[in-house]
Amino acid sequence: MRKYGHVIVIGIQNNLTYRVNFLFRSLFGLIPLMASLSLWRTIYAGKSTDDVGGFTHAQMISYYLLVVSVDMLTAAYEDDWQIAGDIKDGNISQFLLKPINFIGYRLSLFLSGRLIYTSVALIPVTCFILFQKSYFVFPADAATFGAFTLSVALAALLQFFLSFAMAMLAFWVTEVSTFIFILYAFEYLASGHLFPLGILPAGWQQALACTPFPYQLYFPVSVYLGKVTGAALVNGLLMQACWVSVVFFAARWMWSRGLKKYSAVGG
Repeated sequence: MRKYGHVIVIGIQNNLTYRVNFLFRSLFGLIPLMASLSLWRTIYAGKSTDDVGGFTHAQMISYYLLVVSVDMLTAAYEDDWQIAGDIKDGNISQFLLKPINFIGYRLSLFLSGRLIYTSVALIPVTCFILFQKSYFVFPADAATFGAFTLSVALAALLQFFLSFAMAMLAFWVTEVSTFIFILYAFEYLASGHLFPLGILPAGWQQALACTPFPYQLYFPVSVYLGKVTGAALVNGLLMQACWVSVVFFAARWMWSRGLKKYSAVGG
């Protein structure tokens, strides 16, 4: 494990080079958030009751603030592009000759990237949340916050392994950008990034619950807001863990299969 800790340290040092880029990315990421909050304020202002799809006004504002926070902690922004680039350029050859697991190596870099991005983005995001503190809903108790923390960790792993699996397509196709954009489009809609999935018809919610996408974002936020409790919470965490395992083994299988087709052209 010491070697992966060393990779995390190196990753932190490399990511510190881009701290200003991370800061501007987080600042500009607040612009669509402000537009969403403004839209929902208008919607609630035109309602006779303080309820839309089971969300109060305060819960809806908190939902979008939490979406930004969870996304900051879990999103795999450029990992798929970098991994696909390493395969295409032949840079993975060095990992085939060294006693280090490539998935573990990339996971270590992912963790270091999330650590630096979160540290930089924490200031503007926290300031924005404090500006909206009159609407922000806090977790009901410590157990709820603990379940939320566990769910966020599982969501981060799910995000990473999905990105890694998509990058493995580089073994078979020259350009993976189309597949990555398609996955991103599904994630943006089906993970609850654009709107809370709880406002959808029950049939749509049940269908999406059979996919990994809600467990990337919507489920952790719902846990925080107390929308998922008791047996539903346990079942949701188990389902989230199952999806992490499924995608992990799929990524490993694609990696092993891809190596059989791999021809070193660089590295």
